[in-house]
Amino acid sequence: MSFDLGVRYPDKRIGNKEAGEFYVRLCDGDASGVVPNPAVDGFYAELTAKHPEINTIPLDTIDDHDHSPWSCKLDRSAGHLIMSCVWPKATDVGQLVESLARKHGLAVYDPQSGLITYPGVSTGTAKTSHLALWVLGSFALLFAAIFSYVAQAAPAESPMMFSVFAGLCVLMAVACFRQARK
Repeated sequence: MSFDLGVRYPDKRIGNKEAGEFYVRLCDGDASGVVPNPAVDGFYAELTAKHPEINTIPLDTIDDHDHSPWSCKLDRSAGHLIMSCVWPKATDVGQLVESLARKHGLAVYDPQSGLITYPGVSTGTAKTSHLALWVLGSFALLFAAIFSYVAQAAPAESPMMFSVFAGLCVLMAVACFRQARK
């Protein structure tokens, strides 16, 4: 099993569905529509400086996935790169590819999730901003205070329910604040 990613120069922004169809065409060997750009060469040079292609390393190091995590030769043109790495290295390779793609202004398509990510922006899932997390956490604390007040003022048979809601709001606030600090 491998973890695959596609990187291309984003001459125009396309949605997740169209990016998936484009990726499949590239996997089938159809590179029509790929726009050549030197950023892809820069990305490739940095990527392979850290993790050489599997077909360029000595056979006795083929199982050293820290050195070369690739499960097959990289598919490359002047405007795209498709990579398949061994599954245990998926997280490390994914983070490296995302970082290098951002640096070189390239789009990354993840066929496992069906999402394309553009440098600085994502059309699939937006990364939550730190400010949004602080605001959400603050509102969660506000609701926790309201539920606590209602629990104290409520009739004797229902304060437990409001106390549970207050506790859940506090947990949500803590999670938001912790994520915002990262």
